[in-house]
Amino acid sequence: MTSILFVCLGNICRSPSAEGVTRALAGNRALSLDSAGTGRWHIGEPPYGPMQRAAKARGYDLSDLRARLFTAADFDRFDLIIGMDRDNITDIESLRPAGNQTPVKLFSEYSKRPGTDVPDPYYTREFDKTLDMVEVCAKGLLAALPV
Repeated sequence: MTSILFVCLGNICRSPSAEGVTRALAGNRALSLDSAGTGRWHIGEPPYGPMQRAAKARGYDLSDLRARLFTAADFDRFDLIIGMDRDNITDIESLRPAGNQTPVKLFSEYSKRPGTDVPDPYYTREFDKTLDMVEVCAKGLLAALPV
């Protein structure tokens, strides 16, 4: 079973959306999915209300998810770690244990616009635009994984 961790800043918008959307699109595929944040502000909180509502309008239920902090131990727990933006990638890599080879990728690497940051709707307020990109990236990710 492939294990994937999605990481953003606060773990209340982008990474829980990526987890929820990927889980829904994966169907019965054998995947272990989780999400985390590089910041401590929202640990234990559910995804941001407006993000949950936007996701729910598309059929994605994020209500059971809770924010947690990304840690160095995650490098050993997951087969693939996906950051939502380049700052997330920098923060993730700063915790990489010496010798660890777990791949860390930008989510947009699974889209037709690699290198693009997934916009943070907590600041932009563009929840649907973020979900549009998350859906494209999740489909690309699932297509790239072994069946």
